[in-house]
Amino acid sequence: MDRIQAMEVFTRVVDANSFTRAAETLGMPRASVTTIIQNLEGFLGVRLMHRTTRRLSLTPDGAAYYEHCIKIIGEIAETDASFQAGNRKPSGLLRVHMPSSLGRRIVIPALSTFHQRYPDVTLDLGLSDRPVDPVEEGVDCLIRVGPLEDSSMVARRIGMLKRVTCASPSYLAKHGEPKTIEELADHYAVSFRAAHGGRPIPWVFVIDGEAVEVKMNSLVTVNDADAYTTCAIEGFGMIQPTLFMALPHLLDGSLKEVLTGSNPKPKPISIVYPHNRHLSAKVRVFAEWVAELFDSMPALEDVSRPVGQPSAKEKRPRRDAVTA
Repeated sequence: MDRIQAMEVFTRVVDANSFTRAAETLGMPRASVTTIIQNLEGFLGVRLMHRTTRRLSLTPDGAAYYEHCIKIIGEIAETDASFQAGNRKPSGLLRVHMPSSLGRRIVIPALSTFHQRYPDVTLDLGLSDRPVDPVEEGVDCLIRVGPLEDSSMVARRIGMLKRVTCASPSYLAKHGEPKTIEELADHYAVSFRAAHGGRPIPWVFVIDGEAVEVKMNSLVTVNDADAYTTCAIEGFGMIQPTLFMALPHLLDGSLKEVLTGSNPKPKPISIVYPHNRHLSAKVRVFAEWVAELFDSMPALEDVSRPVGQPSAKEKRPRRDAVTA
């Protein structure tokens, strides 16, 4: 019996809480996963988990063994990565999940440069705005926009997404253009609700360094970034999209930026991965590449920034790994 493989299969079953899902993420037949766990229990002479048709649960011995397995697998991965980083190019399949608009408009158009640099890394990209459990779905890392609330994840900040306040010319002709934040009380906004959230995302401005939430009236709420922009173009209300989403429409005149002196709070963007998964070389180089990509994107900068004022990327602080 391959002890290391057995440990990896065991931890994957525990993380996925399913023999079937573990088999899918490992690329193995379910029967093989079952046999490996049975052989492992036979070798150790203890029962590691209770199994029913509906759920799995660890025994006390299984919980203790799981913690040891995570530590051992992590140390092996760290050792391998230290040699791989110095002597071999990153390789293998990398499963990444990211918001649809970000993937379509920024990541995929630049993807050829990543493959030129790392030809041995094969990417499996998942594009959607739904919440994803990386352990359960076998995803190596995620690109997430906005605050991170899951303490079981580790995140590396790779940038900030500037947002703008804008509306269609037809909306402004009908309702007038607000000149101050106080005047927003007489206006309508298209509300945006995240796929995993309950209430719509509030409008937040940064005033004198402080975040100030503004209550907006709304006639329509959506949970898709493209629909959000389309509703604004059709005159349903004002929006606060990320600059990269709004820029084409600002340039062609279908949207107009307003309240240019009052900045919406920017959104952080991070690479996220499970805390019990080692940051492999392929995840590391993908994170570096995405960070470089964001640094080079004019659509992420402030188009209204006065000439001579440092850009966001020139002032961007050092990015360190933090616990989400």
